[in-house]
Amino acid sequence: MALIDLQKINKQYDIKVILKDINFTLQEKQRIAVIGQNGQGKSTFMKIITKDIEPDSGEIAIDKSLKIEMLDQQPKFKAGVTVRDAIEEQLVDLKKAQREYDKVSELLATDYENEELLERQAQLTTYLDHHNAWDLDNKIQRVLLEFDLKSYEFKDVSLLSGGEQRRVGLAGLILKKPDVLLLDEPTNHLDVYMVEFLETILLKENFTLLFISHDRYFLDNVATNIIEIEDGTLTKYKGGYKDYLVQKEQNLINLQKEHDNLVSKLRAEAHWMQHGVTARRKRNVLRKDNYFELKEKVKSNPAKINKMQLDIQREQKSFNNGDTQNKKKMLFELDNVYLTLGNKPLIKDFTARILQKDTIAIVGPNGSGKSSILKVFLERIKIDKGSFKKGDFKVGYFDQHREMIDESKTIMHLFCPNGGDRVELNDGRNMHVFGYLKNFLFPKEYLDKTVGVLSGGEKNRLALALLFTRKFDVLIMDEPTNDLDIPTINILEQYLANFQGALIFVSHDRYFVDKIAKKLYIFKGDGLLEESYQKYSEYLEDEKDEKYVEEMERHNTQVVSKGIEKKEQELPKEKTKLTYNDKRDYEILPKEIEKLEQKIEELNTCMMNPDCYEQKGLVALSQELDDTNKTYEQKVERYLELEDLVESFN
Repeated sequence: MALIDLQKINKQYDIKVILKDINFTLQEKQRIAVIGQNGQGKSTFMKIITKDIEPDSGEIAIDKSLKIEMLDQQPKFKAGVTVRDAIEEQLVDLKKAQREYDKVSELLATDYENEELLERQAQLTTYLDHHNAWDLDNKIQRVLLEFDLKSYEFKDVSLLSGGEQRRVGLAGLILKKPDVLLLDEPTNHLDVYMVEFLETILLKENFTLLFISHDRYFLDNVATNIIEIEDGTLTKYKGGYKDYLVQKEQNLINLQKEHDNLVSKLRAEAHWMQHGVTARRKRNVLRKDNYFELKEKVKSNPAKINKMQLDIQREQKSFNNGDTQNKKKMLFELDNVYLTLGNKPLIKDFTARILQKDTIAIVGPNGSGKSSILKVFLERIKIDKGSFKKGDFKVGYFDQHREMIDESKTIMHLFCPNGGDRVELNDGRNMHVFGYLKNFLFPKEYLDKTVGVLSGGEKNRLALALLFTRKFDVLIMDEPTNDLDIPTINILEQYLANFQGALIFVSHDRYFVDKIAKKLYIFKGDGLLEESYQKYSEYLEDEKDEKYVEEMERHNTQVVSKGIEKKEQELPKEKTKLTYNDKRDYEILPKEIEKLEQKIEELNTCMMNPDCYEQKGLVALSQELDDTNKTYEQKVERYLELEDLVESFN
């Protein structure tokens, strides 16, 4: 059943067509990602669904009983409200339903045949099941911990940073679980661990979701479908981001075939137009009009095909890791470096050398020290202890605040301050300014625009374009993909792949890190900074496996401890004769326990494999794992009891 249905929606601002005759349907439990270049209409599309914007024409069918909620870019909270209160205010209806369920259940204990009470209990059960709202207090504690909000639990939410306030708003929404959840760049201001927690919740709780994101791993892990908005049209794709790339490549092949057919048809029509008087007769006016439309389509197709080819090439091009040319010069040398912030240790005893053409991603949780080490490299802060040496070279710095662009200048003046119309790139190429800026998706008419009138996304693209006209030996970047759309990220990746200097950057974008970085500096907490040559996604998988092993070891230790404690408390002091069932259980339980351990391992492996858990269903799989763990614990406890009994007779 369709929850949201849009038919032939049109929206235009002045002469710019944003949406043209688009159709869209959202089904229950779908998780649809909206992608596209900034300024193409993604936010407008979302606001039409939330009814914040009216379309110019078209039909919108949304069930009035449906609760649709959206995470604002800048959530608003009441004055004086604590972080915990701000989250709990979103859960008022769920807590009310919990209280009513308890009351109805209490009444049914003495009036168990009351049809009205039974019906109301069933309604409340369905409602609480849908929102998975049976254990809200524990879930609040979990989300406070996972989103790094626990230390702010009783702090005034208005005193938090913008990113922290967004995490508070997101925490409330995912616990509330509206019928349809709309998210605009949900992974902004989340570190990779928070993103993984968010992914787990969205999948496990079967959210119906419509979201905008440029985080390609998040897209691939979460989306059941992708829609791309481009030039007013909406194109639909099944699956996650990898599936989108495959289908887009097939679309390119189909478009090329269609173009070849159109060219053949145009040649035939051109021959008709050029021969005989029939082309000038009135009854052939329609055919002439069709000819000119066909001609325009054939003219525009090569541009579309070239753009699609470039997008796909940028995305699929692998970064060449093999660079053994020349001896590389030393840029930075760190020896037994210590750095603290207040009383918090950020770096303890870290030693490293950074050479020419090194490409290093700095990763780790928020607040662990990633930006601080960038400031050490930029010589904006000093280390507490150890040795830090920097060679004689030029450093380029790119951050989210676009420090390098002067908003009072025109784009032309920014790139050609001394006149002329050509720019010198840092790789030695000399290009016409329009030809260069076209690579960053700027049309020719933008050259005379003042920088200040550009949108945030356009300013980001402009800052990147300007960055690569500057000459430097080391490029330092702090969250370079934040607020960039995917086409712009692809452009950035292409230029970074060709950059001949060293690159040091902080990022939570797993896809970007995997594609660009040759080496990782991993902040692991409590001052521990580790160097690794793994791909970031592989490191995170290994880290997840390590945590799983630790949890299993801790779990097994707890089971054994419980068994010993129970034996001490419950077993009679006098020797008790073993029954037939005791002897039988003692013989068969080890094999049953071994089989259960294998099953638990298989279920956990399935939970990590999208093909497996999509086939079985995450909810059913999670329930089966819980049940198997409970059975395993019971059989282990039983075996420990029997083992103690057997030993008492020896």
